[in-house]
Amino acid sequence: MPKTAAPAPLAADPSRWKALVFIALAQLMVVLDATIVNIALPSAQTDLGISDGNRQWVITAYALAFGGLLLFGGRIADKWGRKNAFIVGLIGFALASALGGAANGEAMMLGARALQGAFGALLAPAALSLLAVMFTDAKERAKAFGIYGAIAGGGGAVGLILGGFLTEYLNWRWTFFVNIPFAIAAAVGAWLVIREPAGGRNRAPLDIPGVILSTLGLVALVYGFTRAESAGWSDTVTVAMFVASATLLAAFVFVESRVKSPLLPLRVLLERNRGGVYLSLGLAVIAMFGLFLFLTYYLQVVKGFSPVKTGFAFLPMIAGMITGSTQIGARLMTRVAPRLLMGPGFLLAATGMLLLTQLEVGSSYPALILPAQLLLGLGMGTAFMPAMSLATHGVQPADAGVASAMVNTSQQVGGAIGTALLNTIAASATTAYLTDHAAEAAAGGPAAKLIQAQAMVEGYASAIWWAVGILVASSAIAFALINTGRPGAGTPVASGDRDGAEAEVKIPVIAH
Repeated sequence: MPKTAAPAPLAADPSRWKALVFIALAQLMVVLDATIVNIALPSAQTDLGISDGNRQWVITAYALAFGGLLLFGGRIADKWGRKNAFIVGLIGFALASALGGAANGEAMMLGARALQGAFGALLAPAALSLLAVMFTDAKERAKAFGIYGAIAGGGGAVGLILGGFLTEYLNWRWTFFVNIPFAIAAAVGAWLVIREPAGGRNRAPLDIPGVILSTLGLVALVYGFTRAESAGWSDTVTVAMFVASATLLAAFVFVESRVKSPLLPLRVLLERNRGGVYLSLGLAVIAMFGLFLFLTYYLQVVKGFSPVKTGFAFLPMIAGMITGSTQIGARLMTRVAPRLLMGPGFLLAATGMLLLTQLEVGSSYPALILPAQLLLGLGMGTAFMPAMSLATHGVQPADAGVASAMVNTSQQVGGAIGTALLNTIAASATTAYLTDHAAEAAAGGPAAKLIQAQAMVEGYASAIWWAVGILVASSAIAFALINTGRPGAGTPVASGDRDGAEAEVKIPVIAH
């Protein structure tokens, strides 16, 4: 009997590196937007007459739409085609940004932010899943995800610089308008150069109950943590949101285990390597968001830095992330198992965070904050890069969009938790310090101002201790759950993906 010839590997897309430029540009725009608006918020609030009670909705409206619709956006990308979803997401994001920049009142601003979040939820998973299906060679994949990981990790800090510059020297409206040239350039480039591999779409009918349950469950979860920051953890609405979220997400899991064409196939979530990535990455983002928050306040309020100077003060972290992702992670990813990059990377970041627990009112930026940021950046860059790659590693091509959406979901939920949880811890420690030094604070004058500053720093240091523990937990999870070998080592397909083995023969996706 003649031997059956193995199927010839599909030729690599000759435009893949050009495509990476536009995918990276779009990802930078989305990540920038997560922090750039924060710096512009005080000016926008004054101009638009937004009340103190409603100003948080400028951030929350984006977070709810983005976090709630990510899984839906990922599945739409699988169904429509990732290139189509990517371009529609870019155009919609640009239009929403134009609406935000032209806002003449509170309602228009909040509507624009919600629209940005909705189109971002379509754009972000499409971008990551395009990388997953276009870069299939292990070494090239490592380089591509190294660049993507550096942007995903460091883009938020770039947003602080750009937001400070635009707000200080131009106008807060430019923090929205700046997205438009990014989006147009990325959309035109994507239209011209991206060639999505054939056969990777998911033609199954859309799981409407899954869409409704996941969206409402994630919105309730993100809003619960957002509200906890301002109203407290025991607030009736906060508790109700958490209970509703748990109920809705439990119902979602039940529905997904029963329907024929689930929105989120449980094999994507329960495969131990991807599950380990989602969990460890989500925890790490909790720590990172807390760091951005506290360092920004410390530098501006305690040290008196301007918005622009504060933004530039984060440059060592960006440099560390780029180095860790492109020079350490990308170079070693094809030589060692992912857990040997992620575990030590999170521990290195924890070491940098540990230095920041020593913050005092008079701490030196060059002696303490700069080396701490370098260690944090190097550690996070080294860990983020294999995490981004492994999140879509070995997944069925038809599920690449929703697997990518889970990465963004874990980051978005982690950010909401980090802001609320660590801010609450910091506020409690600050209050306790002021209570202990009430007599000195009541005296007034320079001594009282010093006590106020010391109380704030005490709060930041207490919360940063928790962030250290969270990063250590991220490292432990990465070591314990992620057991795949280095890419291309010939490890068998993970059991959770065996029902997709046929698809992996047809389309060149790296198997575990």
